[in-house]
This record gives sequence, structure tokens and C-alpha cells, in this order.
Amino acid sequence: MKRAIMTTFAVIFATAVIFAEGKPSQSTDTKVEYNNELNFPRFAEPIPNITVSVGRDALLACVVDNLKGYKVAWVRVDTQTILSIHHNVITQNPRITLSYNDHRSWYLQIKEVEESDRGWYMCQINTDPMRSRKGYLQVVVPPTILEQYTSNDMVVREGSNVTLNCKARGYPEPYIMWRREDGGEMSIGGENVAVVDGEVLSIVKVSRLHMAAYLCVASNGVPPSVSKKLELRVQFPPMLSIPNQLEGAYTGQDVTLECHTEAYPASINYWTTDRGDMIISGDKFETLSISNGYSKYMKLKIRNVGPKDFGSYRCVAKNSLGETDGLIKLDEIPAPTTPMTTEVYHLNRSRTKHRKKYDFVTIGDYGVEEWRDNNDYNGDLSLPSRGPPPIRHPPGAYLNRCHPLSFAPASSLMILAIILRAVRSTLQR
Repeated sequence: MKRAIMTTFAVIFATAVIFAEGKPSQSTDTKVEYNNELNFPRFAEPIPNITVSVGRDALLACVVDNLKGYKVAWVRVDTQTILSIHHNVITQNPRITLSYNDHRSWYLQIKEVEESDRGWYMCQINTDPMRSRKGYLQVVVPPTILEQYTSNDMVVREGSNVTLNCKARGYPEPYIMWRREDGGEMSIGGENVAVVDGEVLSIVKVSRLHMAAYLCVASNGVPPSVSKKLELRVQFPPMLSIPNQLEGAYTGQDVTLECHTEAYPASINYWTTDRGDMIISGDKFETLSISNGYSKYMKLKIRNVGPKDFGSYRCVAKNSLGETDGLIKLDEIPAPTTPMTTEVYHLNRSRTKHRKKYDFVTIGDYGVEEWRDNNDYNGDLSLPSRGPPPIRHPPGAYLNRCHPLSFAPASSLMILAIILRAVRSTLQR
């Protein structure tokens, strides 16, 4: 304690001596000159306030005109610490240095500024009375997130309440906001918002729609802004939907069944037959599962459907919280018919005035053909450009190029024979 007091007195004494040595003699001529304001030292410009980010260098400038034999000193105002006197650095702080130029500009440099350097600094001239100017050194600190007070990744059950916390420090005090990393809106308090201000993000009755990565962003105007990412995972048992519960296919066709599921943790998905046998991809079946977040799109492709493939298929989804399944029925439908035409040759009579063209029209309710009189032929039954009138076969008829009439069932042949006899009797009248 005594040593500290003695050291303080020694510094004060040394300062007084140095300042006393710098004063002019008190002769009559000197007093006249001393009292002449024009001959006094004066500050050429004010000391500007400066703002520096922590860790960078700061430079305070004091510009004095007409200094003559007077001396300049730098003082830390709030602590009354003498930093330098004229050409000498008094402080023991190794980060503080002094430079000057032409006995006019005096620079106090502080390297790697710390928050403790924030405050007022005074440039003094040892006139009587003392003249001084002061400037403020503002030390700003970019924000940093305090990990020990900030939430980490969370896994919660659907329907529970969630609170996310984020704290940061810096100077000025940081502003904190929450937002989703994907830029989507958040459902908070019944409203959809893009940003939530404040250190706390509260979600009541969290749902799977809240499952996302969230960013806590801290900023205070001092670059760079900082953020922390945390994942919010919402657990729920599997749920599924089936676009089409009843599918139809004909023999030989390829068909695809679809099933959509949602679950977290991710579910195990597979297909089974109506007998409960698990379906594995191969030549006959191809299973496909496409994931999109907590959603999965299941597809089952059945190639070259045969009679044994018709029936029920089940899509199944399981996770640690439960399981669910859905049933899709595959029914057989008739194969599409192939349109075809055959030719009917008419008997030519010697009297062409009785020649008429007859063609078929479909009887909608019975699916058989009837003749219809058509006068467009002008008595000619065999126009080269149009050929003989076509026959449209009833549904279910298949083309057999080797035997044009072998495709028709017996009833169809009988109807055709009756129609031909009616045509002949009409031509003979």
C-alpha cells in the first residue's frame, strides 16, 4: 500500500516538474508575450469522437498551433490516468503508443482495442490556465450467441408445448429474432408469421407442420450478425392416405398402385398381398418409396397383370410410435376391342335401276347391325373410290385375318344370314 502511494506521488511530482520546465521565464517581456492571446497555443481542430470495433486499432489526434515551448499531454478522463507527456509515454499499458508530426500533430494510438478502453480521452496543454480538448472512444462489440443459455436441437411429441430460448451479448445490446431456415412462415398464436422478435419462441400444441430448422439471429449494427441453427423434430405415429382404393386393369396390362404416408421417426414401409405375404421387387413386382421430409410416397408396379394378380394389396407403415395400413383392391376389367371392317359383296342384277347401296348402322341398344338405305351411290353399288359398304362388328369381336367371319359367335352369324336374305328379297322386288 505504501509503495503504491509513493509511486503515485512520484508520478505527480515528475509531471509537475516536467510541466514546470516547459513554462517560459517570468521576465517582463515574457509576461507581456504570455498575456497576448495571439501568442498562446491553440487547438487547430476539435478531437473527433471515434468508433472502433473491439480488436482493431484506434487513433486519437490532437492538432495544436503555435505550441512554442509548451508541452502536450494525453490523459484518460474517467480514471484520471496520465498516458503521455510530450514525447514520453507514461502509462505502463503496452498497447498505447505516441507519435507526433512537426511539433503540431500529436497522435495517441491504442492497439487491439478492448472494451475497457471505451471512454473520454483528453489532450492538454500546460498553459496557465490549462487548455484542453477531449474526444470519446466508442468500442463496439459484434454479437455473439451465449451457448449455455441457448436451446439446442429438440425432439418433442406432437401436441405438446415448446419453448426455444436464445441469448446473445455484444455492444450495443443485440436484437434477437427467430425465423425458419427455409424461409417458410410459422404458425404462432393462430397467425402465420415469417419472423418472431425476442429471445423466446413459444409454440403451443406443436404439430408436424412446425417441424423444421429454426435460426436464432442476433444483430446490433456491428458486423457480422450471427445466428444459431437448431432442429425441431415432432414425433407422431404413421398416418396414410390412398388416392384410389379401387383400381382396374385388364389381362396383360401394367398397373401401378399408390399409397401416401406420414410419420416421424421415419417409418418402415412395405407392401403385402391379401394373404399377408410381403412383396419383394423382382420381374413381376417393382416397389418404390420416395421420401420428402416426414412424407413418403409408396408405389407398387405390377407388370403383365394375369388372373392370379387380381385381388387386394395392402400398404403398411410402421415406426416406434405405432403402425397403420391401407387396402387397395385390383379388379379385372374387359380389354378394349379392336375396330375392324369386312367386306360384303352384293349380287349384281341385270337391271341397274334397282341397284342401291346399303350400309350398316349400329343399333345402340342391341349392339347388332342393320341395313340403311343410302342414295349417295346413285344406283352404283361398287364405287372404286369408296369400295363396298363396311360392316362394323359388335363389341367383343376380334379380328382374324385368315378367316374373316370366324371371329363372330353363332348368334351373330344367324343375324347376318337373316339380314342378307332380307336384302336379296328387297332387290328382287
